[in-house]
Amino acid sequence: MTPIYDRVALIGLGLIASSMFWAMKRGGLAGEVVGTARSEDTRKIARDIGLCDRIVDTTAEAVEGADLVVLCVPVGVMGAVAEEIAPHLAPGATVTDVGSVKQAVIEAVAPHIPEGVHFIPSHPLAGTEHSGPRSGFAELFDNRWWLLVPQDGTDVDALNRLRTLLEAMGSNTEQMDFEHHDLVLAVTSHAPHLIAYTMVGVADDLRRVTDSEVIKYSAAGFRDFTRIAASDPVMWRDVFLSNKEATLEILGRFTEELFALQRAIRTGDGEHLHDYFTRTRAIRRGIIEAGQDTDAPNFGRVTKKE
Repeated sequence: MTPIYDRVALIGLGLIASSMFWAMKRGGLAGEVVGTARSEDTRKIARDIGLCDRIVDTTAEAVEGADLVVLCVPVGVMGAVAEEIAPHLAPGATVTDVGSVKQAVIEAVAPHIPEGVHFIPSHPLAGTEHSGPRSGFAELFDNRWWLLVPQDGTDVDALNRLRTLLEAMGSNTEQMDFEHHDLVLAVTSHAPHLIAYTMVGVADDLRRVTDSEVIKYSAAGFRDFTRIAASDPVMWRDVFLSNKEATLEILGRFTEELFALQRAIRTGDGEHLHDYFTRTRAIRRGIIEAGQDTDAPNFGRVTKKE
């Protein structure tokens, strides 16, 4: 296949960037992929495992001559990185990001993008609880959604070229505006993560339940909370601070629903509980029918044979 981009620069070398490299390599989608990271240790690991065609020490070196630059850094430092690379961006290049908040990223990055460079915010709805350059794999984006959040006046050819790359890496793509994106993600990702962090924190606080019991007797529900709560703390700190309004709105709604369930349990209202759980079960079926998860027992996990 003819490469879609001649040179791609990956700024930051965690799960998403490393998976992008392996997905692009799998499909021959880029002539050269150049990577960099702030940490010297991260760059060394990337070189040792053959991540990217070249690993360089500075963002200026990374973006030189690149026709696509991908910001794979925490939301809180996107603006600083954009300011750093701005003088070195090639005319006609496209800059995108993988942050899970869009309004804050647009406000931080857009002012630094030079005339003649295309800034197209985006967000892959794919991930694991693992991070770092060793965590990536080519299949991460297969049949997962990658949201494109173009601004008014975005160059159509640049947008279509980026979409072509993302779909060639295995993603489904869709466009939406930044306000809707941030609200949708508050429902589907941000609030659930905060709830998972809270549940794991509650278990840690309950002195009547020892640490060994929490670990030894973890049923599937709590175990899955711990997987989510193991996610990158820097990334999620920045997400909550950057998507404050939408997250608080959804948490307010969550609190109302929780109070209603508390009332039903207290008053013995089994009909309310049954109806509520039936409705939520239907949402799970919809996710499976959309191909976004498996209906295999235990989420398709391979269990050890005795």
